[in-house]
Amino acid sequence: MTLIVRSIGPACSIQDQGRTGYLDQGLSRSGAADILALYEGAALLGQSPDLAALEMAGMGGEFEARQNMRIALTGARMQVSIDGSSVAWNASHILEAGQRLTIGAALQGNYGYLHLGGGIASEVLLGSRSAHLTARIGRAVQQGDRLTCGPDKGDAGLKLSPAERFSGGVLRIVASFQTQLFDDATLERFAATKFRRGARANRMGMQVDSEGDGFAASGQLNILSEVITPGDIQMTGTGNPYILLPECQTTGGYPRIATVIPCDMPRAAQTPAGGQIRFEFVSMDHATELHGAFLSDLARLPSKVEALVRDPHDISDLLSYQLISGMISATE
Repeated sequence: MTLIVRSIGPACSIQDQGRTGYLDQGLSRSGAADILALYEGAALLGQSPDLAALEMAGMGGEFEARQNMRIALTGARMQVSIDGSSVAWNASHILEAGQRLTIGAALQGNYGYLHLGGGIASEVLLGSRSAHLTARIGRAVQQGDRLTCGPDKGDAGLKLSPAERFSGGVLRIVASFQTQLFDDATLERFAATKFRRGARANRMGMQVDSEGDGFAASGQLNILSEVITPGDIQMTGTGNPYILLPECQTTGGYPRIATVIPCDMPRAAQTPAGGQIRFEFVSMDHATELHGAFLSDLARLPSKVEALVRDPHDISDLLSYQLISGMISATE
């Protein structure tokens, strides 16, 4: 089954959970910026969260189905319609042969996801289908591409209430390699500061702005380059923080004040430009407990899907349905 890309926004790419085991060779994980969205799509389609989906950064595109297929839409809510009729986000649908799916701009958040029943069957490179745009592994999806899905069976017409993560909020952090280079007063000021997501962001990292002075570390010009992972919060030479995302570099010498814990990374990635952010230090033990609870929530997602009740205003062929069956008596 094939979905033809008739038009597409910039920086849309195929992503799964990424590739591991290549940090020593200079290749970071890549994978979906919002890993939770992959699990939500899998729950809506009754399939594995390891399957690949289309990640859309801020803008979607127009797609034409060549055969009947199931789709699901998760992550940042976007304007969406099938043959001009609006359909629900955070839901699964049947896309019939010849129908056109149109996905517009994000209404809240940054990354939306289009899932196909059976997953997107693109080429596997180094154990993953994820494009790594910075490393030039794979590429952005382009007009004219054909998204082919694997074997599929199951139902559509399901919905799921997403975890709220599209307007900023508190990001829990743990101490990083260079946290001890920041004095106590700087760490306390960092935790008390109200930040906002800046305009500069891509799959490598996101700028975080605040009022007042930057956050400098002691001896930061003498730091040796060390291993880096997504979630690390680096300080530039001016003391402005950047949260590193899935395509971050694998080593670096900028001081890292802390690391966002993995279960809060979807919230970090989905915080829109100007969205408010606060950082909260937690112990490693507490971070482990929080991540365990997050994994448990992911495992329970399939039990939380519900039937999607369509609004009659959105059913273009409503008059073709038999809404009343049988006979009734006005006197009995």
